[in-house]
Amino acid sequence: MKLTAVIYPDSETDWLVAECPEIGTASQGKTEAEALANLREATELYLESFPHVLKKAATIRSFELAHA
Repeated sequence: MKLTAVIYPDSETDWLVAECPEIGTASQGKTEAEALANLREATELYLESFPHVLKKAATIRSFELAHA
């Protein structure tokens, strides 16, 4: 199963947050690899308990703001 990971820095710590938009799971790690591995584990454990949760495939798009 191929899923999406969105990884970004936590605004309050020096950790990285990793989220899976298709499932709704999230985790964190000190490095991108650690955050991704932790997200994979969290998502696998979640799907073991709730196997029919898979939502539609996520679409990632970028957009710009004129004033921010």
